[in-house]
Formats: sequence, C-alpha cells, structure tokens
Amino acid sequence: MNDVPDRIPTPCPSCSPDLETVHEVLTAGGGALTVRCSECGHVHKVQPDPEREVTLDVVVSQEGESFTANVTAPEDETVEVGDEFILETDEVLSTVRVTSIELDGHRRVEEADADDVETVWTREVDNVAVNVTVHPQDGSRDDSRSITVYVPGDYEFEVGSIEEFGDDEFEIDAFVVRKDASEYDRDRYDMEGDTGVAKDLKRVYAYDEQTSAWSAW
Repeated sequence: MNDVPDRIPTPCPSCSPDLETVHEVLTAGGGALTVRCSECGHVHKVQPDPEREVTLDVVVSQEGESFTANVTAPEDETVEVGDEFILETDEVLSTVRVTSIELDGHRRVEEADADDVETVWTREVDNVAVNVTVHPQDGSRDDSRSITVYVPGDYEFEVGSIEEFGDDEFEIDAFVVRKDASEYDRDRYDMEGDTGVAKDLKRVYAYDEQTSAWSAW
C-alpha cells in the first residue's frame, strides 16, 4: 500500500472495543493493516476505510482546440484554479492546468470540493503557444505585428533579453501573465530582469531587434 500512515485511530478489541485509540501501524499487506494498540500493546489487524472517489469531467484546451476526458479524485479533495495535474488517457499524456471550475447550474468558482464539481476546464501546459506583439524600434504602433511562438511550458522569458525564433528577432519589453498563474503578484511586468515562464504568459511585448543593434563585443 502507498501512503500508509505511521499511526491511525481505531477501536482496540482488547481494551477499547467501542472507542478509538491510537494504534501504531506495524505492517501493511493484502489490503489490511497490522496495528498495535498504544494503550495495551494488543496487536491485531484492521481493514482501512476505502477512500471514496468521484469521476470528474475535464475539458482540455490545446492550441485553439479542445477535447474532453475523465479523471478520478478523492471526493473531499479541493480543486482550485491554477492547480496542475497529469492527465493520462488512451490518446494523450500531458500536464494540464485548471483554468475554471464549473458547478451545477453552470456556476463558475475559483475552488470547490471535487464532489461538487460538474466540469473542470483546463489547458495543456507541457507545450504552449505564446502571443508576441512586436513593435518597430522607433516606437511606432502603426506597424506593430503579432506573432505566435511555440515553446515548452517552462521556457523562460526575461524583460530586456533578445529572443530569436526563425526569422523573428526581438527584445522583450514587457509581458502580461494569465489569471490562472498564481505565483505572480501583479498582471504586467516591464522592469529589466523580470522573468516569467511561457505557460504563465498571456502576451509578450517586444521591439524588433535590428542587425545594427549588435556589437562585436
């Protein structure tokens, strides 16, 4: 058995058949626990209570498309926006992040007990698409363009750094984080050295990097 506790409360047939006492878990096997009463030292076997589980409907967003799947979870487990978990189905094995939680009556909440959840809305975060708005170096917004780069979810972007993707080369000016990225204390970062990982970013703002900007050193 996995995650077997060192001690459990359970009645002792020798000294306390009607009330629970603390027992030390000696061994686990065959679906039963061998325990020793801390009050009288009596050793006996107990059958642990099975953990009740619920099946959750999961909608996964993946590069503009979506598919549905099912996962099981303990009924008293809390599901929260921003949680990440590994989704394994016959078709896919990927890490997803909870973006929204739907209850009965199409109500959306930030967190809920698994037993109350109707649908968990998620997006894949193993590999992600990041939208980048690239401005000309002269600061004009009229000729700005939008591109999409595809990177691993943990790829790091840093304000002030120069990135190159194919024919596109740009210097990062700022980035905006997603609402489901809980590790950040504000929505927008624009100070040199600020960093964010791709799976957390809603959009990156940058300036075209011209060849003349490079120096020999």
